[in-house]
Parts: sequence; C-alpha cells; structure tokens
Amino acid sequence: MLYNHGINIIENPTTIDGTIITTSGVQVVIGTGPINLVKDITKVVNEPIIAYSWYDAVQKLGYSDDWDKYTLCQSMDANFKRFKIAPVVFINVLDPNEHIMSAEKLISINAGISKIEDEGILLDENFVVKNSDGTISYERDKDYVVAFNKQGHPLLSVLKGGSIPNNINELSVTFNKLDVSKVTDEDIIGGYDAINNRYTGLELISQVYPRLGVVPGLILAPGWSHKPQIATVIDIKSEKINGNFNAMNILDIDCVQVNNYQNAPEWKHSNNYTNKHSIVCYPKVKIGEKIYWYSSIIAALIALTDAENENVPYKSPSNKKIHISATVLADGTELYLDQLQANFLNGAGIMTAINMNGWRSWGNNTAAYPENTDPKDRFIPIRRVFDWWGNNFILNYFDKIDDPTNLRLIESIVDNENIRGNGFQAKGQIAGAKIDFRQQDNPVESILNGSIQFIQKISAFPPAENIINILEFDPTILSNSIFGGGQ
Repeated sequence: MLYNHGINIIENPTTIDGTIITTSGVQVVIGTGPINLVKDITKVVNEPIIAYSWYDAVQKLGYSDDWDKYTLCQSMDANFKRFKIAPVVFINVLDPNEHIMSAEKLISINAGISKIEDEGILLDENFVVKNSDGTISYERDKDYVVAFNKQGHPLLSVLKGGSIPNNINELSVTFNKLDVSKVTDEDIIGGYDAINNRYTGLELISQVYPRLGVVPGLILAPGWSHKPQIATVIDIKSEKINGNFNAMNILDIDCVQVNNYQNAPEWKHSNNYTNKHSIVCYPKVKIGEKIYWYSSIIAALIALTDAENENVPYKSPSNKKIHISATVLADGTELYLDQLQANFLNGAGIMTAINMNGWRSWGNNTAAYPENTDPKDRFIPIRRVFDWWGNNFILNYFDKIDDPTNLRLIESIVDNENIRGNGFQAKGQIAGAKIDFRQQDNPVESILNGSIQFIQKISAFPPAENIINILEFDPTILSNSIFGGGQ
C-alpha cells in the first residue's frame, strides 16, 4: 500500500459552470454512445443513466464528435455546452455483445508509440498485440500499455524492458470494435424480457422514475425519431408512464425524404405524426460546422425555459433566441425560411426556426394541430401545463392513498390544491385553477369500493401568437400639426 507523506497535487479537468437544474423538463434521450470509452461497459448498456454536467456525461457514456454514429452525443453538447441545462437521462442501446465487428491491422511504431486511428475499439481481452508476422504475442502492462486519447483513439506505448524489441517499427493488432451499423430500429424500440426481467430501448422509460426518482418530461431520440415506426412507439411510451405520468415527445421530420419545406405537412400527416404529446421539428440546424437534429436543440431549449420560470412550463418555447448558424437539410444545404414559409409549417403543427433579428424557434402547436384544435391539445404550453399539473398531483398526494376516506382527507386535498392554484395564478403563471369534490360524482357505491373523485378546472394561458395593430391615417392629426390645434 502506498504511504503518503508530503503534499500531493491532483488536477481535475476543466468544467463548464453555470448549469441550471430543471425538474419539469427532464429529458430522456434514447440512442447510441461511444461506450467503449467508459470503464465499466456493462453498466451503460440499456440502463437509464442520469447526468448533471458535461464531465458527468462524458465519464458515464463517453463522447465522440461523430454524431451520425453516436447519436446521444449531440444531446450532450446541446444541453451541457449550448444551453447549460441539467439533468438529462440517457439510454444507450449500443451493446458490445451484439453490435461489434472484428478487425486486424498492422500499426507503425514511431519512437515506441503508435496511434490506432479506428474508433469504437474495445480494449478488452480480445485486444491482442503480436509481431508483424503474428508469430509472437505480447503482454499488456508488461510489454506495452494502451489507453484512449481525448479523441477516443487508442495510444499504444512500448514499455522499456519488455519483450518488444526497441528497434521494432511495426506491430500486428487484432481487436473488436463497436459496429453502430448493426443497431436496428428494433434495438431502439426495445421491449421487456420477462424471463430475464430485462428492459431494453424505449421500454426503459418506465424505469426512469423507479430507479432515478425523476419524472420524464421530454422524450426524444435524435437520429432515430424521424423513422415513423420509432416515433409511434415514442408516442405510446410517453403516455401513462408507470401508469401515472405523461411526457412530451420531441420528434424530427426526415430531411432526406423532405428536402422541400412545402412537402413537410404531407409527410407529417401520412406518417401519423399527429399525437397531442408530440412536438414535430423541421429541418435540422447548424452551429458552426456541427449539424444537429433540431429535436436535440428544442428539447434543451424547453428544459431551459422551464428552469428560468420556476419549473412551471407555462411559457411557449416559440420565439426564443437559439444561437444557431443556419437551418439545414440532411446534406448540409442551408435552408432559409421567411416568416410566411415558417407560418405555413406552424399551420401544419410543425416547429421550425427563422432568422428575425437573430435566429429563433418558431411554432406553438403540437403535432395534433390542425386536426385537433382543442387549446389543451393544440398549444404546447397548455398541453405541458396539463401534463405537469397531473404529474405533480400524483406526486403531491400519493402519500394519501389508503388513508381513511373521511372529511379530513377530502378537505385537505381541496384546500391544498386551491391554495396551490391561487399561488400560480397570483404569479401570472396560470389564469386560474379550482378543485371540487361533488356529491353527484361520488355515489355511496363508489365510496364503499374505496374510490373518490375530484374535478379540477384549470386555465392556462395560450400564447399571444397573433398580435394585430391596425394603422389608420388621420387627416385631423395632420391638420392640427400644420395649423395648430383648435384653430
């Protein structure tokens, strides 16, 4: 055991400060991560992983700039670098037991060091180093050491005193590496294996609250949600989570199939992107040279907007500044929509972005619009207030389940909820809320069966989507200006 005597200096990596915590806009992001970079891979495959900072996320899931392969990484960047919002729950479906390939290559040794350019390499027992003709095997930590650099590439260093000759200039390396191309839609959708009691993919949404104690607020799968089969399952999994909670989905439109904004409404309708719990985004966006699925940006924006407003989701995510460089199609072609064109998308229940004194999000409607015009289903902030209110009612009064059905129980719920509603109303966060316990809703038969029912009416504010100012020329004002008033 090392005996410490003296002063020791340890450096931590630079952290990104100022992260804001949200409770109403907790994101659950499903996709793939470069998990070969983490210490214990078995703990990050089909497990809900919560992260509260950039460093936390990178330590738990790894990071790569190749967002086409590792789709979780763009949400890491969007949340922890661009919007500085946390926490985020990540679900990685990339499994090194299934999604791998074997490789063998000769590497050049320069001054006892070699960088292996491949990504996704697993430094497990299958990583084997031999001489160039494969006749002599070398032992890790005795003949050489290997570790990842900051770019996720293995660096192999020859150890002095080992079996590898000092003048050697080439080695043979065999290894397994992650093969993201083997990840299928079915892996993202996942399921429940009753025999092994194992949840995978989107089925793990039901495990977020029991395991982590946070209620999912937003569900997204950038790089995957543009596929209708996956979007449909996301819609299903966002409602009655654990039999109780509701969340919003942030979905994308396929920018390969839809390379003209005029075709986006028909694509949305024909692929059934019409759920009241969904926000549909088009097209992609760019920050510098990085291209994001728009859902990753909108989800982070919603979470930040909530956090800046006491975690009450009463403000629309529309017309909020987003520091992007452009909106783009799948191939990177820049697409500049004017307000009329963006309004055309809004009218089909699609959120987009416009450059109006700076780039900003644009769109208040859920995917249910225009088929569904009920304000609580159509407008994003009203829909989210209803979901949030219902989720919190469950959390606030769950302790009262199985208490005696007496007047004290009923009055406590009615009084607490009315006080709570008055508080939000006084802050201008809702128009009002009132709860009642009515005799006609609670026949004796129901009470004898242990069931009581309240009715609560809530009014949230719709967004001021259309502000009209009528201008009229007044000759009298002109006359008074020239000749003076009263003459």
